[in-house]
Amino acid sequence: MERWSSRLVFILAAIGSAVGIGNIWRFPMIVGQNGGGAYLIPYFLAVVCLAVPLMILEMAVGRHWRSNLVASFGLAGRKLEAVGWLVCLIVLLILSYYLVITGWTLAYLVFSLLGSGVSFSAFSSSLQPVIFFMISVLVTGVIASLGVNMGIERIVSFMIPFVFLILLALTLFSISLPGFRPGMDFFLRPDYSMLSRPEVWIAAIGQAFFSLSVGMGVLITYGSYLKTDADIPQSALIITFFDLLASMLAGMVVFSLVFTFGLEPAAGAELAFSTLPRAFGLMPYGRVFSVLFFALLFSAALTSAISMMEVNVAAIMGQSGVSRKRASLFLVILLAGIGAPSALSYSSLDLRFYGSRILDLMDVSVGTVGLSFSALLVAIAFRWFISDDVLARETHLSRRQLSAVSNLTKYAIPIALLMITVAMIM
Repeated sequence: MERWSSRLVFILAAIGSAVGIGNIWRFPMIVGQNGGGAYLIPYFLAVVCLAVPLMILEMAVGRHWRSNLVASFGLAGRKLEAVGWLVCLIVLLILSYYLVITGWTLAYLVFSLLGSGVSFSAFSSSLQPVIFFMISVLVTGVIASLGVNMGIERIVSFMIPFVFLILLALTLFSISLPGFRPGMDFFLRPDYSMLSRPEVWIAAIGQAFFSLSVGMGVLITYGSYLKTDADIPQSALIITFFDLLASMLAGMVVFSLVFTFGLEPAAGAELAFSTLPRAFGLMPYGRVFSVLFFALLFSAALTSAISMMEVNVAAIMGQSGVSRKRASLFLVILLAGIGAPSALSYSSLDLRFYGSRILDLMDVSVGTVGLSFSALLVAIAFRWFISDDVLARETHLSRRQLSAVSNLTKYAIPIALLMITVAMIM
């Protein structure tokens, strides 16, 4: 079985999985829609109390059994393999529309490099979204087919430092903008009255799981390639720190732009692809800023897409015995078919289901409710069907720390996820 060449590479890969569109695009959007700084309080609590313990559990399970996600479920309980395949399916469906948005980031990177100011309405009224979606599927499949050491390691070793260099450069530039101070007031100063709204807490908990890539089996898969001497709790804290750092820096950049150019903080999904490109066109060195921003978005999206692809590649290889290249090719063909309706919904065909675009329906159903349900299944399977000894042996936590992680993953996290899933369905 393949192994990460070093603990540093594993941390980079896990950061690559965590730091994605959820941090650069979705996080500022959710903050803007949920009252700015008030949202950060439940978000940080959700990350520390819910997401980090589940992250530690997933990595411990992966390294303990050295197996793919489906096999790990089977080892937890004889009849749980089917649940493992269900989680794989949820991850595959999320990936199918995530690659559509990855294609958008690639398209706007190309437009920025060429200096062509293509509006999102013009872009989405052509077949270009489908073309760039297919390119994103192929790129992700090729990287996955090269394996852990030759493919994933090489990409994350370059792209993750690149992502943070761009983020830092954009942040330093945003400090000079006139909208920096009012932007930070909105972003960091809480309106405590917002904390009485249940939807703010639900959004924060959902974003915490989405952002850190927990509950999808990614960290079980990546943890299975982890060497025995790696410190799992310390690795989890490092990954969390850089994930939060990426989110906060992205928020500083986006809200500085929003308040400099009089944009709407709660603009939603169109912020990155419609609103901000107009702002880039009005500012000095706007083209350079645009290239850096969309290079950042594409790099972050690609590393996250690779991690979701690896969950299914490893499962198919482990359960069927086929080669990595054949498993990757099968998934490329499958993703092209499953993701095509989402890509076509933001194209000249304007594919809809009962008046709603397919991609939007996928995001609400699979990307929101499905992800919470997937995390619930992971938490239950690996805390209620295996003993505390596995967690103790793999994490080397003190008795008090182990008790905290054990109780949070066994009781608090499943209850929170069940409440969120029911609330989202309602």
